Amino acid sequence: MTNYRIEKDSMGELQVPADALYGAQTQRAINNFPISGLTMPPAFIKTVALIKQTAAKVNSDLGVLDAKRGQAIIQAAEQIIQGQHAEQFPIDIFQTGSGTSTNMNVNEVLAHLASAISTEVVGANDHVNMGQSSNDVIPTAIHISAALECHRQLLPALTHLAETIETKAGTCQHYTKTGRTHLMDAMPMTLAQELGAWALQIRNAIARIQSTLPRIQKLAQGGTAVGTGINAHPEFAVKFAQTMSAATDMAFTPNDSFFESLSCQDAVVELSGQLKTIAVSLMKIANDLRWMNSGPLAGLGEIELTALQPGSSIMPGKVNPVIPEATAMVAAQVIGNDATITVAGQSGTFQLNVMLPVIAYNILQSIEIISQVSLALADTAIADFKVREDNLQQALTRNPILVTALNPIIGYEQAAKIAKLAYQQGRAIIDVAEEMTDIPRAELEKILEPKHLAEGGVN
Repeated sequence: MTNYRIEKDSMGELQVPADALYGAQTQRAINNFPISGLTMPPAFIKTVALIKQTAAKVNSDLGVLDAKRGQAIIQAAEQIIQGQHAEQFPIDIFQTGSGTSTNMNVNEVLAHLASAISTEVVGANDHVNMGQSSNDVIPTAIHISAALECHRQLLPALTHLAETIETKAGTCQHYTKTGRTHLMDAMPMTLAQELGAWALQIRNAIARIQSTLPRIQKLAQGGTAVGTGINAHPEFAVKFAQTMSAATDMAFTPNDSFFESLSCQDAVVELSGQLKTIAVSLMKIANDLRWMNSGPLAGLGEIELTALQPGSSIMPGKVNPVIPEATAMVAAQVIGNDATITVAGQSGTFQLNVMLPVIAYNILQSIEIISQVSLALADTAIADFKVREDNLQQALTRNPILVTALNPIIGYEQAAKIAKLAYQQGRAIIDVAEEMTDIPRAELEKILEPKHLAEGGVN
């Protein structure tokens, strides 16, 4: 049986588990929101603790918080930043739209820990939350956590994926294959050219994220309740951003307008849109890999992905493209997350957005799963797939679309007749062209050489 203690807040008394580090406001949120079982991501909780630590440093330096309490809050926050006490943050993401419940959860845990450290009473509101409001803490935490995770996870993962594709492309320059448009045979190209397109998609994704981060790195902290900065020291916002920048080795600044940073989440909606674009790119790459790997007998069979696990509980020997499939599912999730963030971003009514927790949850999930699946896609699908050159050549030699190279010489209509006959008779295009034109075979071999055509047909 759980033992309880009595805690009270401005609304009265209630029971809290005796061993809980949190207090009454956290318990009210636990009671009010038994909705999903989904809680705020660890990266977000750690960032809120980092905000409290930074605020305590700044308030102590400004002389508005006594040094003993300030140091105790700093030490307590460090415990959370290092991953301790994770079980003390149980509040559902579907809570009050400002994230006040999560802000107070962190405040209460820190107040409990800091009181024990300092042997003095440290107040959740008066000391830990000094010069702050949930209305600027939570938007700030969204921005800082997203920026940190982009730098720590996302950009390195995307860079690794791009480099892996580029390295693989370098080994595939001599493989010529049938290009496809509308899933139908088209002009030849090299496998390196195909992979090069993927690599540029990822390089562009990196550039898009980098172009958005400067707006993410502008912070709401200092705006307090509605953007006026009530109850915060006049120098708090600037010193907070400077101290946070030093702690994270990132360039954070106060937002140009606190009214903008509290009332909307446009910068995060923009970042989510960039993540959605990455998801679209990953979906395209994953599906190309699945098609190229399809078979091994009845599909394209252009490449062979490394076998990672049995693919069927009933069909022995079946192996499936599990990493591209996982990648496609991540892409679908991120696209869905973006839809949620888009709707949530519209919920800035007057001076405050009131869907902040769900924005925080979804943006951090998108960053994390894109990062992790990019590494998996690079290392266990792209880096080591084998090229089935026999299948590439078999398709190339019978590809009637090669006749396109003869258009400037014999005209479109005559070329179409050659292509149709070659397809109907299952013959190589060069044999039919030799019969139906006056072009010498040696010249046809030069004109219709797939590698030559993959290079643009330049003489």
